[in-house]
Amino acid sequence: MTMLLIFVALVAMVCINVPIAVALALSAVLAIVVVDGPAATVTVALDMYGGAKSFSLIAIPMFVLAGAIMNATGITRRLIAFVAALVGFVRGGLSMVTIGVSLFFAEISGSAVADVAAIGSILIPEMKKRGYPAPFAAAVTSSSASLAIIIPPSIPMILYAVSAGTSVEQIFVAGFLPGFLGATGLAAVAWWFARKHDFPREAAFDFKVMRATMLDALPAFALPVIILGGIFGGLVTATEGGGLAVVAAVVVGLWYREIDWGQLKIAILEGGIQTAVVMLLVAASVLMGSFLTTSRVPQNLAAGMIELTTNKYLILLILNIFFLIIGFFLHSSAAIILVVPIVVPLIQQAGIDPVHFGLVVTLNLAIGQQTPPVASVLITACSIAKANIWDVSKVNFPFILVLLAVLLLCTYVEAIPMFLVHAVYG
Repeated sequence: MTMLLIFVALVAMVCINVPIAVALALSAVLAIVVVDGPAATVTVALDMYGGAKSFSLIAIPMFVLAGAIMNATGITRRLIAFVAALVGFVRGGLSMVTIGVSLFFAEISGSAVADVAAIGSILIPEMKKRGYPAPFAAAVTSSSASLAIIIPPSIPMILYAVSAGTSVEQIFVAGFLPGFLGATGLAAVAWWFARKHDFPREAAFDFKVMRATMLDALPAFALPVIILGGIFGGLVTATEGGGLAVVAAVVVGLWYREIDWGQLKIAILEGGIQTAVVMLLVAASVLMGSFLTTSRVPQNLAAGMIELTTNKYLILLILNIFFLIIGFFLHSSAAIILVVPIVVPLIQQAGIDPVHFGLVVTLNLAIGQQTPPVASVLITACSIAKANIWDVSKVNFPFILVLLAVLLLCTYVEAIPMFLVHAVYG
């Protein structure tokens, strides 16, 4: 009865546009009052504060800030110039450039929304100018930006690791192969579209131009090497890697001597707002999680699922469907914070590796950011392209199929996400 009350209260508040973090906290407080009485709310503020001060979460604003510095110091523009010189001669070359730069940008910012905003603001208008349809420009930018959810240092991966109590570094390593598989598949679909609709090539390949743009972008190439090398080399933790990312981005930005202070200020403010939303969600989820654990909801769910089936692959199928559905309605951060603590006991009892499951969760939520009605990444791309979201969704469908194929491979061929984890960590 109490769970029904929580669900009804949560849904009712969301329907009247109460922010989900506030709705979650109020629902938890309501449940605590009903079950334990008003006196039990005396520690609510302390519980929420304790949940939001996890050391691992400090990495989130750091990686967001690093991405903002990249975009304000000309680093993103130089990366685009190099990738354009490298693959622009292919038919539909600008779409390949978008995927390639998204792959690189994802290794620094960790945010799909930051990725699509930074890259899309430059490449979507350029694609439209060259004759690419606006829905295609938005679709390829949106789908490739989702690589930031899969490839380290992904912010959803950090949130998952904190929620599941597993290693941030190991889940980062597990994301490499799925991320590159996804990028390859997206590039194949973009090439198919280019052949079908006769999209333009850019200038013919010129080694001198490629060499010049490579040398110009060389300091930028050091960023992922420094950040990921420091994390996986054991020199810094993932959280310290966020601080290292900011320092490295500042140093490279100073090297180029090109800083757009206005753009940097706007990006920092937006990053601060994004971080505040995530932290409030974390704090509210701790409150709800404590109540659910005390009420033994996760344990009862796990026991009920194990009674239904002990086959871990069938359990993974059920959880895949579940996460795909909630991805339609919740942002990735909210979905992780709300659901992961509840299903962790289930995956433990089923013998599913929490790092492997982390990749399954993040891939599901990467797809969710491409499917309306929530789809914050897709909506951002549509806004930049000035394209109708449903027109973009039709074009985006083959790109989503690629991400679904990667999801199925990573779910049922465990070696794909776990090969590098076992090689690095044993």
